[in-house]
Amino acid sequence: MNHVITPMVRAVRPKPGERRLQILQTLAVMLQEPAGDRVTTAALAGRLHVSEAALYRHFASKAQMFEGLIEFIESTVFGLINQISSNDDDGLRQLRGMVAMLLGFAEKNPGMTRVLIGDALVTEDDRLQERINQLIDRIEASIKQSFRQAIAQGRLPPDTDPVARAGIVLAFILGRWLRYAKSGFRRMPTEHFEHQIVPLIG
Repeated sequence: MNHVITPMVRAVRPKPGERRLQILQTLAVMLQEPAGDRVTTAALAGRLHVSEAALYRHFASKAQMFEGLIEFIESTVFGLINQISSNDDDGLRQLRGMVAMLLGFAEKNPGMTRVLIGDALVTEDDRLQERINQLIDRIEASIKQSFRQAIAQGRLPPDTDPVARAGIVLAFILGRWLRYAKSGFRRMPTEHFEHQIVPLIG
């Protein structure tokens, strides 16, 4: 299963839906460039060899382009979380799978990592950051639920605080995403994961 927005190469003129995807793919590629420069519609149009007006035939605004990337993140991440939860009812294994998936998703999608940490959204519409905040809250809720399940199953002590533990795990994930982006995508999010996951989740 592929969870990466990959560049699309075509020798023929793309259909309208394909052009939208091509714009999002190119935006994602530009976001993963280590310099981390703000992506303008002029630069995006230049990379695609089209006019800025051509971009706005497919998206009403640049904010709508970022919303397209966020929709990709949401559908992929929560589709995988649901898959992890439905394939294994063991709470601790769910937690391990979720953390591994969230770090691996960022590693495979550097440009998306800049969206997830809000770095790419600093000068954009405020509603984009609000949507990312909601996405992060949903991830934390899924982590809490798996901690509660692990406690109910006797896999963790009954006095374990699922809210506090979920906050620690989320902070670990966010920290790994941030370090990955700020290192110019050199420090891999999954670095030393196998040694750190056990003390992290118990």
